[in-house]
Amino acid sequence: MNPSARPYRSVLYIPGSKDRALEKARELAADAIIFDLEDAVAPDEKPAARALLQATLAATDYGRRARIVRVNGLDTTWGEADISAFAGADIDALLIPKVSSAADLQAVAERVPSLPLWAMMETARGMLNAAEIAAHPRLAGMVMGTNDLAKELGSRFRADRLPLQAGLGLCLLAAKANGLTIIDGVYNAFKDDVGLRAESVQGRDMGFDGKTLIHPAQLEIANEVFAPSEGEIELARRQIAAFEAAEAAGQGVAVVDGKIVENLHIVTARQTLAKAQAIAALNAT
Repeated sequence: MNPSARPYRSVLYIPGSKDRALEKARELAADAIIFDLEDAVAPDEKPAARALLQATLAATDYGRRARIVRVNGLDTTWGEADISAFAGADIDALLIPKVSSAADLQAVAERVPSLPLWAMMETARGMLNAAEIAAHPRLAGMVMGTNDLAKELGSRFRADRLPLQAGLGLCLLAAKANGLTIIDGVYNAFKDDVGLRAESVQGRDMGFDGKTLIHPAQLEIANEVFAPSEGEIELARRQIAAFEAAEAAGQGVAVVDGKIVENLHIVTARQTLAKAQAIAALNAT
């Protein structure tokens, strides 16, 4: 699959220490899996989790799901060994926690010759340095760590996430300016479908490519919200057809449903159709 067209509607965290969860993940409707060696694994379990995950990824077919490994940071006891274990693995990306500067990425890049790097954006300094981080030549994606960010800010939970909007916006701008994938943070109340849907819609409307999830029960809503709707697909097709007809007639704009359609709208329309096609291909496997 073309990396630029790969869907990341649902990005599910799976603990690297849980053999049963690693097995079950092969059948879940997640676009991507973050195999977690950091927050989801207790300190005394980390070496065993590393070995288990290394063996599992070498022997298990996860289909077209993107495989991302979140390692421990280089400032921890386990980071160096984690990075060494997966530097040459057959995975789609290495996710680096608590990236606060481009130097944090560079330290990993020097140890990992070619694997795409992703950055957890979860510190106040990381928000302020988002543009510098996003411009690093090895970075392919960003993941919002909203729980850690809220903890560092000392902010309170609000359904509208107003206290986090500055950080979310800075990272979005940085990611989009550099053509990166960017994934929204988790929604902690995994039994609250109404709240998950509302936060997912907010993230989608802001421009996030998908949402990180903590439980398989959240997959269906994220996959629905971050996919183009039938109405959006139908509109995109009509916009493209109308614009092409206008161009053939020597005109620079078209009108669809009483609204002007220019070239910039056609770029968005074609992106919508490409995303729908990529999702269809993923679902066919």
